[in-house]
Amino acid sequence: MPSWAEHAIWWHVYPLGFTGAPATAEQAGGVRHRLRHLESWLDYAVELGCSGLQLGPIFAAESHGYDTVDHFRIDPRLGDDRDFDSLVAKARDRGLRIVLDGVFNHVGRSFAAGERWFKRGPDGYEVFEGHHGLVTLDHAEPAVQQHVAGVLDHWLRRGASGWRLDAAYAVPAWFWRKVLPEVRQRHPEAWFGGEVIHGDYAGYVRESGLDSVTQYELWKAVWSSLNDRNLFELAWALDRHDKLLDTFVPLTFVGNHDVTRLATRLDDPRHLGHALAVLFTVAGLPSVYYGDEQAYQGLKEERVGGDDAIRPAFPAEPGGLYGAEVYRLHQRLIGFRRRHPWLHRARTTAEQLTNTTVALRSRPPADDGRRGEEVVTLLNLGDQPHRFLLDDARAAFQDDREDSAVVPAHGWRIVTQVTKEVGNKGSQGIC
Repeated sequence: MPSWAEHAIWWHVYPLGFTGAPATAEQAGGVRHRLRHLESWLDYAVELGCSGLQLGPIFAAESHGYDTVDHFRIDPRLGDDRDFDSLVAKARDRGLRIVLDGVFNHVGRSFAAGERWFKRGPDGYEVFEGHHGLVTLDHAEPAVQQHVAGVLDHWLRRGASGWRLDAAYAVPAWFWRKVLPEVRQRHPEAWFGGEVIHGDYAGYVRESGLDSVTQYELWKAVWSSLNDRNLFELAWALDRHDKLLDTFVPLTFVGNHDVTRLATRLDDPRHLGHALAVLFTVAGLPSVYYGDEQAYQGLKEERVGGDDAIRPAFPAEPGGLYGAEVYRLHQRLIGFRRRHPWLHRARTTAEQLTNTTVALRSRPPADDGRRGEEVVTLLNLGDQPHRFLLDDARAAFQDDREDSAVVPAHGWRIVTQVTKEVGNKGSQGIC
């Protein structure tokens, strides 16, 4: 994994929704330069604390973007090459990297290629997960492999820093072993992460050569354990999460373009901060899905148009959204993570665990020079205050003046400690 990715915190944007683009290419009415809409939000992303944009699909497609028809052309609903170049340049001026969304398991029906490019099924072309409009590529076909390598190379040369590979779980791992070495040789600093929902995450990374994959298991455990008041589920998931770090650092999130918004998913709105505290104090490459930093609501439904509520348009400029309490909370937590960069590969153990309380102790990895530094995230889902057993801990935020070991009902707290490995145990101020 390139070294810059160790400090990556993504603002994840679905451009077709964010810019209010029409639902289908047929409705586009020619090229519309909506991609420049994002330029007005770059400072917002920087002030949030993010280091880059993780963009959803931006290539010519029939409808939602995951039915690509031309990987080498910007979707006319979003603009053209000049719009992309402008976005990359203005992002780079602010120190923001851009990761693109590549859909290489399937394409739209009007994708122009020979029949040998596609898998055949008993009733014609094989389709992705029952979607008639998504035709599955034959990854054993050399022409497909050459095409994908060419697409990756083309946009990396145009200024992208990496790729999120959509539906990687449906693509044979050996395919990436064939495609990526050539691309990495030309772009040694490029980063490649895959969307993997289930299965053997570490095994897929080892076999594919990807840098990372999505951590859906932890995503589910965060909101589910909070809703069920069963923090044993979270502890179990974090134990498995730690084992993944022997192979790779996962892509972590509490919201994305495919799932119900966190603020909608949680049964108790008081527990939103708990989820964010976990996201930013355990190992991973964290991302914030646009709107989640403003506690946007949105329910995903399994129907045509069922993603619309979680992929809304944003206003032309961010001014009207500044100052929201949840936005400021994101800023504080992201700032905290940036001051503790070792959290990228931290090992986390669950201590003092009950159904409704837990102390999540995160330590630097064994090869890190700051092994005596610890971050402890305290969660309380109960209806009464809870005192944790802590030695000389310091609250992470200066405005948190209360007893660090006591967490109010339905509250959370982050504390820091210095262990005896670096002398007598004592507190550490970090703000």
